Amino acid sequence: MIDSPQPESTRDRILDAAEALFAEQGFDATSIRAITAAAGANLASVNYHFQTKEALIRAVLTRRLDPVNRVRLRLLDQAVAAANPPSLDAILEAFSRPIFEAAFGTAATPAFARVAGRITSEPGDTLRAAALEHLRPVAHRFFQGFALALPHLARHELLWRVHLSIGAMFHILAANDFICEISDGMFAAPTVETATAQWIAHTRAALLAAPLEAEERTKRSAAQ
Repeated sequence: MIDSPQPESTRDRILDAAEALFAEQGFDATSIRAITAAAGANLASVNYHFQTKEALIRAVLTRRLDPVNRVRLRLLDQAVAAANPPSLDAILEAFSRPIFEAAFGTAATPAFARVAGRITSEPGDTLRAAALEHLRPVAHRFFQGFALALPHLARHELLWRVHLSIGAMFHILAANDFICEISDGMFAAPTVETATAQWIAHTRAALLAAPLEAEERTKRSAAQ
């Protein structure tokens, strides 16, 4: 006997509606009233499951980012254990593929990529605090991995390069249809493989470039 699919819970309907509206309108511009209407729920059910809009935002991020980050950290541990120093490409793969899989893979929800992309572009202490809960521990672990793979880079320079590369990742997520529009259809929407390969190539080049401090010292020496 095949089990009948379980009906979607009220909590899940609220999360789905909130995610879709946050993607379309932004976090601050989306009202609880709009979320309840889209979810076919009432205000009492939102209060029961989440109490506040801030808690609802946290729940939307937790549902999507926690599974991504578990896979990221597992792959990072494998990369660090496999070689000394660890492979830079393996670390880049561990950091990028899980998020692009969640955004563009076969099981991706249409709204996730834009919700994730909004994390760094929207103002507001509530969203920033909620995002940092998920991103800070992962960022610290990966920064340690990058430092092992790139021991020649000063920590502050490595931090800048990683910071800019993460910005490129969020741009892919937030504006994944932009490349299609700006190229007049020359490029298709990103896939997991395309986004991962292009981001790794871009980031590898940025991380392996000559240290800026060394270049500046060379210029000063030549000028003397």
